[in-house]
Amino acid sequence: MCRSIRTLHNFDPPATDEEVEAAALQYVRKIAGAARPSRANQAAFRLAVDQVAASTRTLVDSLVTSSAPRTREAEAAKAEARARRRFA
Repeated sequence: MCRSIRTLHNFDPPATDEEVEAAALQYVRKIAGAARPSRANQAAFRLAVDQVAASTRTLVDSLVTSSAPRTREAEAAKAEARARRRFA
C-alpha cells in the first residue's frame, strides 16, 4: 500500500474531509497505476476517488475503539523518530 496513505481512525479532532480525500486519491492513483489520468479516463478517475472517499468516511465514522484518541502532533513526532532511526 502507498506509504503516503495515513491512518485516519481515532484522532482528536477527527479526520477532515481533506485528509479523507487525499487518502482516497492516493489509493486510486496506486490502483490505477498513474498519478494523473488521461483525458479519456478523468471522469472514471474522479468518480473512483469520490466513491472511495465516501466509503472511507463511512468506515472511519463507524469504527469504535476503547483506546484514547491520538493527536496528529504525537503521531508526527513518532514518525520523525522512526525516520531518524531508519535513515541515521
